[in-house]
Amino acid sequence: MIRRAAAFSLILVLALLVRATWVQFYEGRALADDTDNRRNAIRTYAQPLGNIVVAGHPVTGSAPTEGGDLRYRRTYTDGPLYAAVTGYTSQSYAPTLLEGVHRDALNGTDPRLRTVLDTVTGARSAPGDVITTIDPDVQRAGYEALGGKKGAAVAVDPGTGRILGVVSTPSYDPSELTDANTAAAAWKRLTGDPDEPLTNRALRRPLPPGSTFKLVVAAAALEEGLYGSVDEPTDSPDPYRMPDTSRNLTNENPSAPCEDATLRTALRHSCNNVFGKLAVDLGQDRLRAMAERFGFNDSEQDVPVRAHPSVYPEDMDRPSTALTGIGQFDVTATPLQMAMVSAALANGGELVAPHMVSRVTDGGGDVLRDYDGEATSRRIVGTATAAQLRSAMETVVREGTGTNARIPGVTVGGKTGTAQHGENNSRTPYAWFTSYATSPENGRQVAVAVVVEQSDAARSEVSGNGLAAPVARAMMRAALEG
Repeated sequence: MIRRAAAFSLILVLALLVRATWVQFYEGRALADDTDNRRNAIRTYAQPLGNIVVAGHPVTGSAPTEGGDLRYRRTYTDGPLYAAVTGYTSQSYAPTLLEGVHRDALNGTDPRLRTVLDTVTGARSAPGDVITTIDPDVQRAGYEALGGKKGAAVAVDPGTGRILGVVSTPSYDPSELTDANTAAAAWKRLTGDPDEPLTNRALRRPLPPGSTFKLVVAAAALEEGLYGSVDEPTDSPDPYRMPDTSRNLTNENPSAPCEDATLRTALRHSCNNVFGKLAVDLGQDRLRAMAERFGFNDSEQDVPVRAHPSVYPEDMDRPSTALTGIGQFDVTATPLQMAMVSAALANGGELVAPHMVSRVTDGGGDVLRDYDGEATSRRIVGTATAAQLRSAMETVVREGTGTNARIPGVTVGGKTGTAQHGENNSRTPYAWFTSYATSPENGRQVAVAVVVEQSDAARSEVSGNGLAAPVARAMMRAALEG
């Protein structure tokens, strides 16, 4: 009996030791990592944070708090201008965008920051910095050109993949969310705003791209050999009767020369009949394959912020496929995605992975990660296809629907788009413009995509050329002038 009691007691002791070990090493780690653990916030804000840097100047900072156990709070310089890049770090809410992706480097908990002395003393490591690729002139040009409009814009260097501008309007001031004592009121106001200022429209708001998607369709038609050049006539009745229906696909301008138009003419006048028929002739599988080469349907597009995937659908009937040819039905794209389309064509058919962080450094400037050096590239279309489409895009700007993007002395190519919005197009359409520009003086290049969701313009005045092209022109000019 005594032996049994002793054995049972020993089992209980062992069980207690196992449980204590489990709580200390497993659940303890989970509790330590819990976002609701106050100690984590105290530790994060016990010292100034590292900075997010634009063109050598920090656009973030840290300031002492008045009382309480959180010694510092985050501050922002030109907060609304850079909010779509930095996101926010808050004493009350989870960090977003670059503040969230690189939180460990910025708050000093990244293991790569630890020195031998830190390991010996157990001291907190000095925080690191995030060096962005953003060009402040390009960023400001886009922000000011969008003004009071609801929309977004992205500018990319085609040769390097460096993102020069990420703009989303309406914006907000991240400084309003940093202090735990005042953040709640700002959070309630911002999350309740129907214009959704906290939404990053440039990276995370995919919308129907309208006629800008015709560049993808034209690329597929050339690569698949449906037509040998952009100047070969197509077999395109006007209007185009969509297969298996009694519905005609018509053009915005009934007098445009769209019947059997060449791809150059069809892009210049944005002929729906040509691209609707092309989509059916290609078939959804071949068209989807081309869209995916450009980056559509990529659910892991990190810049390094995770962008929302742009979508080319599957399992469609032929009428729906025809509508995808003009960027409608269930096709969606972010401004980032449409900038990637223009960037690939500007770069001879090769797409360099876009990124808005150049490098992450420790407090002394030593590189922890080099995003510029890691940038990969992939071929999307052949050099001949890219050259032909650039020529056609330049015709669009020179004498077609994109004349508001012209820059004297600069080669500019583009494609406008006006996408339907709401059931039976009952709401204000979206205005799109995707483009590239090359300076003959210094060889600089830039690709820009812009979407305007809402503006004060009358419905009849909503167009890619009228609303979006001037924004793209401002950003391209700023990038080329450097």
